[in-house]
Amino acid sequence: MAHYYDAEPTSPSDKRLISYRINGMNFEFVTDSNVFSRNAVDRGTDLLLQETIKDLKASGVKKGESFLDLGCGVGVVGIVLKSVFMACDVVQVDVNSRAVELSRENASRNSVTMAKCLQSDVLSAIDEELMFDAVVTNPPVRAGKKTVFAFYEQAFEHLKVGGAIYVVLQRKQGAPSSAAKLEELFGNCDTLAIDGGYRVMRAVKSDMKGEDEI
Repeated sequence: MAHYYDAEPTSPSDKRLISYRINGMNFEFVTDSNVFSRNAVDRGTDLLLQETIKDLKASGVKKGESFLDLGCGVGVVGIVLKSVFMACDVVQVDVNSRAVELSRENASRNSVTMAKCLQSDVLSAIDEELMFDAVVTNPPVRAGKKTVFAFYEQAFEHLKVGGAIYVVLQRKQGAPSSAAKLEELFGNCDTLAIDGGYRVMRAVKSDMKGEDEI
């Protein structure tokens, strides 16, 4: 059975165009078979973007900051963030080669330029020294908890001190266990919003984390 988290999709291509509006801006995305949420931008991603944009604006994003769209799918999160915060660099990664191709196509369609868009098993294709101010993800719950937790663990390693990870999950998909994992890794985890069964969480990397073990 084909999944959106397959590295090399084999199902026949069936492209379609979807529209999306957020932050007063209109977007169009080409989707295809074997990619996540191919018929519309899903409710979880929409809520994640609303809350992430609100929180980043409140924190005062500076020119040159870098964001990571982790598990980018067809590129919705990264493209929207780049459009809202044009002075920032955005990197996108996904394990699915078809999704990566579509993300690149959609960046061009929406007139934005990504710093990088790479096929990657979690963050294996990212240089070790590349660090981010924010990581934003709607993790692939159907790939299993081990993969979801790998998203958090590898994001932690690539976040600057003071940087944050933003995550959306449904309660029935494991939001409570993800909150516990983020708390374990980061020493904090705040809920920014709960709506329609979805929960948007934020954890911030602190330079104080781990001092008690030294």
